Amino acid sequence: MEWYDYFLFGTAAVLVLNDQFFPSLSPVASQMSALATFAVAFIARPVGGLVFGHFGDRIGRKQMLVLSLLMMGGATVAIGLLPGYTTIGVAAPILLVILRLIQGFGVGGEWGGAVLMAVEHAPRHKRAFYGSWPQAGVPAGSLLSSGAFFLVQMMPEEQFLSWGWRIPFLVSALLVLVGFIIRLKLEDSPDMQKMHEDESHAVVPALEMFRDHKHSLLVGIFTLVGSNTLFYLVTVYLLALAPAETDMSRGTVLLAIAFGSLLDIIAIPLVAIFADQHGKKKMLIIGSIVTAAVSVPIFGLMMTGQTWAAYVAMVLAFPIGHSFVYATSSGFIAELFEPRVRYTGASISYQLCGLISSAPAPLISTSLYAATGSWIPVALYMAAAQLIAAVFIATAKPKDEVKA
Repeated sequence: MEWYDYFLFGTAAVLVLNDQFFPSLSPVASQMSALATFAVAFIARPVGGLVFGHFGDRIGRKQMLVLSLLMMGGATVAIGLLPGYTTIGVAAPILLVILRLIQGFGVGGEWGGAVLMAVEHAPRHKRAFYGSWPQAGVPAGSLLSSGAFFLVQMMPEEQFLSWGWRIPFLVSALLVLVGFIIRLKLEDSPDMQKMHEDESHAVVPALEMFRDHKHSLLVGIFTLVGSNTLFYLVTVYLLALAPAETDMSRGTVLLAIAFGSLLDIIAIPLVAIFADQHGKKKMLIIGSIVTAAVSVPIFGLMMTGQTWAAYVAMVLAFPIGHSFVYATSSGFIAELFEPRVRYTGASISYQLCGLISSAPAPLISTSLYAATGSWIPVALYMAAAQLIAAVFIATAKPKDEVKA
C-alpha cells in the first residue's frame, strides 16, 4: 500500500506534475524539476530508516509499520488535495517538496519493518520465500499506480489536468484504512519478543551497527543497486522517453509496465523458493549478470515504438531481470545483521541504496540522452549498475550471514 503511494508520485511526475507545479519553465527544465521533486524523497528515506530502525530495534517492528503507513498515506492524500502553481504560486512546489519528503521519511521505515516481520517469522530454510512477499509489494504498487493513471488519463485532457490526476492520490485513503486495520492485528516477530524477554536490545542500534557490521552494511547497500536502477529507469524514465521519441502512446507504455509488474508479482515468490533451495547469494549474482545482459535489449525494444516490443521488453525487465534479484534480497540483507540491530541495518542499507541508485537514475538518464541523443549510453549505464551489484554481493562472507 505504501508502494502504491510512493510510485504514484513517480508516474505523476512524468505525466502531469511538471505542468501543474512548474509551468513557467521550459519543457525540459519543467520535466527535470518534476523528476528532481520525485528524487528528493530519497534524501529523507535514509533518515527515516535511521529513526524507524532505532525504535524498531528498541520498541518493536509492528508499531513502526503502523506509523510508517499513516505517514505515507497522509502525505499522499495531501498531494491529491494540493493546489497547483496557478492557484497559490511558488508555495505549490514548495509544499509539494515537503509532502514528498514526508513520503520518503515514512517509506524509509516501511521496507525494513515489513521484511523483518516476514523473515523473522519464517523457518530458516524458507527465509527467502517469506521475505519475498513484502518484495512483491513493490511491483504490486507499481501495477496499481500504473493502472490507476491509465484509467484517469483516458479522461479528456482538460479534465485530467484539472482534477482527474488527483483521483489516484485520494484513493490512497481507502488503502490506508485497510492497511491500518490489518497491521493492528499483527503480532510482533519472535526475535523481537525474545529481545523484550531477555532485555537484550541495543542501547543505540545505529552506533552498534556502524561499529560491528561495516562490511555487512556495505554489502547491503550495494545488493540492490542494479535492481533499483532497472526498476526506476523502466517505470519512470522510459515512461517519459518512449512516448516522446517514438509513436508509442503513454497509455501503451503504462499498460506494458502494468503487464510487467503483474508478471513480477508472480515471479518473485517462485524465484524465492528456488533461492531457498540453491542459495541466496548465488541467485543474486546470477540475477545481476542476467539483468546486465538484457539491459540493451530492453531499451532497444522500447525504442522501436512497437506495442508488441514494449511487452517483450517488460518481460525482460521484470520477471527475468528484476525478480531474480529483488525476490532474494530481503532474506539475504536481513541475515547480514543480528536481530538487535537488524531493523536499523536492513533499513539503512536499503535506503542508502535508494539514495545512490534509484534517486539519480532518471536524472542521470535524462542527462545522458540529452548529451548524446542516443538511448545506448542509458542502457549501458543500467547494465553497469547490475555488474557493480554482482561484485559487492560476491564479497559477502559467511560470517556476515548471522544466524538468528
